[in-house]
Amino acid sequence: MTKIATFGAGCFWGVEHAFKQIPGVIATEVGYMGGTKENPTYEQVCAGDTGHTEVCQVTYDEDQVKFADLLDRFWQIHDPTQLNRQGPDVGYQYRSVIFYHDDNQLLQIQAAIKQLQANHIYKNSITTAVQPAETFWPAEDYHQDYIDKHPGAVC
Repeated sequence: MTKIATFGAGCFWGVEHAFKQIPGVIATEVGYMGGTKENPTYEQVCAGDTGHTEVCQVTYDEDQVKFADLLDRFWQIHDPTQLNRQGPDVGYQYRSVIFYHDDNQLLQIQAAIKQLQANHIYKNSITTAVQPAETFWPAEDYHQDYIDKHPGAVC
Protein backbone atom coordinates (compact mmCIF):
# COMPACT_ATOMS: atom_id res chain seq x y z
CA MET A 1 0.00 0.00 0.00
CA THR A 2 1.29 3.46 -0.92
CA LYS A 3 1.57 5.94 1.97
CA ILE A 4 2.91 9.44 2.52
CA ALA A 5 5.17 10.80 5.24
CA THR A 6 6.38 14.39 5.65
CA PHE A 7 9.57 15.40 7.47
CA GLY A 8 11.33 18.67 8.20
CA ALA A 9 14.94 18.42 9.32
CA GLY A 10 16.70 21.54 8.16
CA CYS A 11 17.64 22.19 4.55
CA PHE A 12 15.27 20.09 2.47
CA TRP A 13 17.89 19.16 -0.15
CA GLY A 14 19.74 16.86 2.25
CA VAL A 15 16.55 15.46 3.74
CA GLU A 16 15.29 14.48 0.31
CA HIS A 17 18.62 12.92 -0.66
CA ALA A 18 18.68 10.79 2.50
CA PHE A 19 15.16 9.43 2.04
CA LYS A 20 15.65 8.69 -1.67
CA GLN A 21 18.27 6.10 -0.73
CA ILE A 22 15.80 3.89 1.14
CA PRO A 23 14.45 0.86 -0.75
CA GLY A 24 10.68 1.08 -0.87
CA VAL A 25 10.62 4.86 -1.17
CA ILE A 26 8.76 5.47 -4.41
CA ALA A 27 9.14 9.24 -4.68
CA THR A 28 10.30 12.30 -2.80
CA GLU A 29 9.38 15.94 -3.26
CA VAL A 30 10.62 18.98 -1.39
CA GLY A 31 8.34 21.81 -0.45
CA TYR A 32 6.76 23.80 2.33
CA MET A 33 4.20 22.98 5.01
CA GLY A 34 2.71 24.50 8.11
CA GLY A 35 2.45 28.16 7.20
CA THR A 36 -0.26 30.66 6.42
CA LYS A 37 0.57 31.87 2.91
CA GLU A 38 -0.84 30.01 -0.06
CA ASN A 39 1.68 28.86 -2.68
CA PRO A 40 4.73 30.37 -0.95
CA THR A 41 8.00 30.89 -2.79
CA TYR A 42 11.43 29.83 -1.57
CA GLU A 43 12.38 33.46 -1.00
CA GLN A 44 9.26 34.07 1.11
CA VAL A 45 9.84 30.95 3.22
CA CYS A 46 13.54 31.78 3.69
CA ALA A 47 12.62 35.28 4.85
CA GLY A 48 10.69 33.61 7.67
CA ASP A 49 7.47 35.55 7.14
CA THR A 50 5.14 32.70 6.07
CA GLY A 51 5.36 30.30 9.01
CA HIS A 52 6.23 27.43 6.67
CA THR A 53 8.90 24.82 7.24
CA GLU A 54 11.08 23.31 4.52
CA VAL A 55 9.96 19.69 4.28
CA CYS A 56 10.39 16.55 2.25
CA GLN A 57 7.28 14.61 1.37
CA VAL A 58 8.04 10.91 1.01
CA THR A 59 5.82 8.49 -0.89
CA TYR A 60 6.58 4.93 0.10
CA ASP A 61 5.37 1.38 -0.36
CA GLU A 62 4.41 0.14 3.09
CA ASP A 63 4.92 -3.45 1.95
CA GLN A 64 8.61 -2.67 1.31
CA VAL A 65 9.47 -0.13 4.00
CA LYS A 66 7.76 0.63 7.28
CA PHE A 67 7.08 4.07 8.69
CA ALA A 68 9.29 3.11 11.64
CA ASP A 69 12.21 2.71 9.21
CA LEU A 70 11.57 6.20 7.85
CA LEU A 71 11.52 7.51 11.41
CA ASP A 72 14.87 5.83 12.08
CA ARG A 73 16.38 7.64 9.09
CA PHE A 74 14.84 10.93 10.23
CA TRP A 75 16.53 10.70 13.63
CA GLN A 76 19.86 9.79 11.99
CA ILE A 77 20.07 12.67 9.50
CA HIS A 78 19.74 15.64 11.83
CA ASP A 79 19.91 16.84 15.42
CA PRO A 80 16.34 16.77 16.77
CA THR A 81 17.43 18.66 19.90
CA GLN A 82 18.16 21.92 18.08
CA LEU A 83 15.23 24.32 18.25
CA ASN A 84 14.49 26.13 14.98
CA ARG A 85 17.83 25.38 13.36
CA GLN A 86 20.02 22.74 11.81
CA GLY A 87 23.70 23.48 11.50
CA PRO A 88 24.18 26.90 9.90
CA ASP A 89 20.51 27.19 8.90
CA VAL A 90 18.68 29.17 11.56
CA GLY A 91 14.96 29.91 11.71
CA TYR A 92 11.55 28.35 12.10
CA GLN A 93 11.68 27.26 8.46
CA TYR A 94 14.54 24.85 9.34
CA ARG A 95 12.99 23.31 12.44
CA SER A 96 12.74 19.63 13.21
CA VAL A 97 9.16 18.55 12.58
CA ILE A 98 7.14 15.53 11.55
CA PHE A 99 3.77 16.16 9.96
CA TYR A 100 1.73 13.01 10.51
CA HIS A 101 -0.85 11.79 8.00
CA ASP A 102 -2.82 9.39 10.19
CA ASP A 103 -3.25 8.24 13.79
CA ASN A 104 -0.92 5.28 13.29
CA GLN A 105 1.92 7.59 12.29
CA LEU A 106 1.20 9.80 15.31
CA LEU A 107 1.36 6.86 17.70
CA GLN A 108 4.64 5.65 16.20
CA ILE A 109 6.17 9.12 16.39
CA GLN A 110 5.16 9.53 20.02
CA ALA A 111 6.50 6.09 20.92
CA ALA A 112 9.80 6.75 19.13
CA ILE A 113 10.31 10.07 20.92
CA LYS A 114 9.49 8.48 24.27
CA GLN A 115 11.95 5.65 23.63
CA LEU A 116 14.74 7.98 22.45
CA GLN A 117 14.29 10.17 25.52
CA ALA A 118 14.12 7.18 27.92
CA ASN A 119 17.28 5.70 26.42
CA HIS A 120 19.11 9.04 26.59
CA ILE A 121 20.10 8.79 22.93
CA TYR A 122 20.59 12.56 22.84
CA LYS A 123 22.30 14.71 25.45
CA ASN A 124 19.53 17.31 25.25
CA SER A 125 15.75 16.99 25.02
CA ILE A 126 14.15 16.37 21.64
CA THR A 127 12.48 19.52 20.31
CA THR A 128 10.95 17.93 17.21
CA ALA A 129 7.46 19.29 16.63
CA VAL A 130 4.71 16.78 15.83
CA GLN A 131 1.77 18.19 13.90
CA PRO A 132 -1.03 16.98 11.66
CA ALA A 133 -0.20 17.26 7.96
CA GLU A 134 -1.44 20.38 6.25
CA THR A 135 -1.37 21.58 2.66
CA PHE A 136 1.91 20.66 1.00
CA TRP A 137 3.22 23.32 -1.33
CA PRO A 138 5.86 21.91 -3.73
CA ALA A 139 9.07 23.90 -3.94
CA GLU A 140 10.24 25.31 -7.23
CA ASP A 141 11.54 22.80 -9.78
CA TYR A 142 15.18 23.75 -9.30
CA HIS A 143 14.99 22.52 -5.68
CA GLN A 144 13.72 19.05 -6.60
CA ASP A 145 16.50 16.41 -6.58
CA TYR A 146 18.97 19.26 -5.98
CA ILE A 147 21.84 17.17 -4.64
CA ASP A 148 21.50 14.68 -7.51
CA LYS A 149 21.61 17.55 -10.01
CA HIS A 150 24.56 19.23 -8.25
CA PRO A 151 27.07 16.57 -7.19
CA GLY A 152 29.16 17.82 -4.32
CA ALA A 153 26.46 20.16 -3.03
CA VAL A 154 26.11 20.01 0.72
CA CYS A 155 23.31 20.94 2.99
